[in-house]
Amino acid sequence: MSLYSKYRPQNFANLVGQEHVRQTILNEIQKGSVSHAYLFAGPRGTGKTSSARLIAKALNCEKRSEEGEPCDTCSMCTGIKDGSLIDVIEIDAASNRGIDEIRDLKEKIQFAPTRAKSKTYIIDEIHMLTKEAFNALLKTLEEPPENVYFILCTTEVHKIPETIISRCQRFDFKRIDLRTIMTRLNYIAQMEKIEAEPEATELI
Repeated sequence: MSLYSKYRPQNFANLVGQEHVRQTILNEIQKGSVSHAYLFAGPRGTGKTSSARLIAKALNCEKRSEEGEPCDTCSMCTGIKDGSLIDVIEIDAASNRGIDEIRDLKEKIQFAPTRAKSKTYIIDEIHMLTKEAFNALLKTLEEPPENVYFILCTTEVHKIPETIISRCQRFDFKRIDLRTIMTRLNYIAQMEKIEAEPEATELI
C-alpha cells in the first residue's frame, strides 16, 4: 500500500491544517445539523476529498463517538475506506461532465440507500461540469431527498455558478503551512521506522 493511501486521514483528529473546517463539521455532526450540500474549495492536496469521506463515515458509522468521530472499525467505516460501500458514490466531474451523467444521477438518487443510513455523493472537480449539467444539478440541490448528501469539491471555485454556490455550505481549504506538513512527515517517518533529519523533511 502506498504511503499516501496508508496515512490518508481516517478520522477528523488526523485531518491536519484545516482546523476551521474540522471543528465546524464536528459541531454539526454532534448537533445533527449536517448540511445536505457542502462545497469544498481549495488547492490540490489540502484534504477536500478526505474530509468528504470523513463526513460520509460520520453520517453512517455504527459506533460514532460523542464528539462526532467515526469509529473506523465498523462495517460502514471499513466499506467507505476500501470503496466497497455502494451508498457512497464518488464521481470525477472531469470525465463525467455532461447532462446525461447528471440525469442518470438524478434518476438513481430516488432509490433508497442499499446498506447505509444515507447516500453520499462526492463530486470531485465540480467546476468541470457543463452549463446544462449545472442546471440539472441545481434542481437536485434545491430539493434533495431526505437521506441524500452532496459534497462538491473544486480547485477552481470561480468557475462554479453562483446559483450552485448559494445552495451549499462552503468551506475554503487553505494551503497547509510548512511546519504542519513537517510534523506530519516526521510522524509518518517514525511509524515507518525511517530516520529523517529535519533538513530532509523540510526539503521534501
